[in-house]
Amino acid sequence: MEKISFIHAADLHLDTPFQGLAHVPDHILEQIQKSTFHALDRLVEVAIRKEVDFLLLVGDLFDHEKQSLKAQVQLRNAFTKLKEHEITVYISYGNHDFIRGNPHPITYPDNVVIFPDETVRHAIYKKDNKPAATIYGFSYENRAIVDNKATEFMVEETSTPFHIAMLHGSLLTNTDHDMYAPFQIKDLIRKPFDYWALGHIHKRQLLKKEPPIIYPGNIQGRNRKETGEKGCYHVQLTKNGATLSFIPLQAIQFEKMQIEVEGMSTIHKLGEKIMTEIDKQFTGFLPYLIDLTMIGNQVELIEWKTDNRLTEMMELINEQNSERTDWRYIFNWKIEGNQAIRLSTEGEQFIDQLEHVTRNIHLEEYIEPLYLHREARKYLSSLSKEQQQELKKEAEELLYFQLKHRQF
Repeated sequence: MEKISFIHAADLHLDTPFQGLAHVPDHILEQIQKSTFHALDRLVEVAIRKEVDFLLLVGDLFDHEKQSLKAQVQLRNAFTKLKEHEITVYISYGNHDFIRGNPHPITYPDNVVIFPDETVRHAIYKKDNKPAATIYGFSYENRAIVDNKATEFMVEETSTPFHIAMLHGSLLTNTDHDMYAPFQIKDLIRKPFDYWALGHIHKRQLLKKEPPIIYPGNIQGRNRKETGEKGCYHVQLTKNGATLSFIPLQAIQFEKMQIEVEGMSTIHKLGEKIMTEIDKQFTGFLPYLIDLTMIGNQVELIEWKTDNRLTEMMELINEQNSERTDWRYIFNWKIEGNQAIRLSTEGEQFIDQLEHVTRNIHLEEYIEPLYLHREARKYLSSLSKEQQQELKKEAEELLYFQLKHRQF
C-alpha cells in the first residue's frame, strides 16, 4: 500500500525573548530562554525516532525577521542531523520571519527545500526514487499578506499519490489573532488535497478531519496565554486516509491554577494550601510556570496583598520549589472575588465617585511616557484590555486600603 509518514510543525519562534519574566531566578530564566531550542531538539528526536519521510515547518521558525546568528546556526545543526537520517525538510516562512526582513541568511544543507516567495509553488518528494508526494507552499516576502492565498493552491498533474498544502494564515472567523492570508474552510475543502498543514495560530486545532486541516500550535508556550502541552503532529497518509498523533515537545509548560482560599484565618494557612495544591496538580518531570488565581471574598486577602505579605509568601513558596529539577514557579498571581475594603457609610457618595473615577480612567495617558522613553520602550509590550483592568483593580484596592488606614 502506498504510504508516507511526516511531521507537521509550525511557529517554532526560536530565540523568543520571553518578556515579563526578568524577575525569575537566574537559573530558571536561563532555562526559559533556551526552551524554544530544547523543543527544537525534541522535534528532531521525534522525527528520527518515528523514521518519517519528511518534516513540514509552516512559518514563523524565528521570532523576529532579523534572525539571530545563534538561532540560525541551531536550526542549521538540526537540519544537518535530519540529513544524516535522510529526512527532507520543507520550509515556508511566515509573518514573523518574512524573507526580506533578514538581510543575512545562512545556507542550510541540501535536504532543506524552501518555498522562496509569495507565489504558491510545488516540490516533489521522492521515496525509493519514485515520486511519493507533492508539497505545495509559499513564503511571506514582507511582514503581511492580506490576500486569500488559499484560492491560489491548485493540484498539479503529477504522478504522486499524495498532495499536501502548507498554509501560514488565519481562519477568517478568528478575531483573536492578527489577520494574515485569511481563508475560509470552504476554500480548502473544495480542492482535492490530502492534507492541509497550517501555521500561525498557536493553539492546537483540528479544523476538519477529512481531509485533515490542522493547526499544530507552537512547539513551546511563550506566555501565560499559551498554556498546556505544545508540540507537533505525526501524520501517516495512505489512500484510506490519515492517522494523526499529537506529540508534546515543550521543555517548560505554562499552566493556570485556580484555588479557593475563602476562610483562610492566617496567611500561613493560605501558604500551606497553595503548596499542597501545587504538589497535587503538577505531577511529572516537566518544569512549570504557574499563573495562580486565588478565589475568595474575605477582606484579609486584599489587606495581605496591599501590605506586601502575600508577595513575601509567594517568594517563600517559590524559593522552596525552584531548586528542584522539575521546578514549579509562580510567575504571576492575582485575587478574584467581590472583595471591597470599604470605609464607613459616612462619605458613601465620595466612595461611589471614587469607584467611578478608578474604573473609567484612561490608563493610556498615564503610561504613555513609559512607551515614549527611548530605553524603556525596548522592553515593553502593549497592555491588553485584561491587563489594563487588572491594573485598575489593583490601584482601586490600594487606594481603599490606604484610605481605611489613613496612610497619607
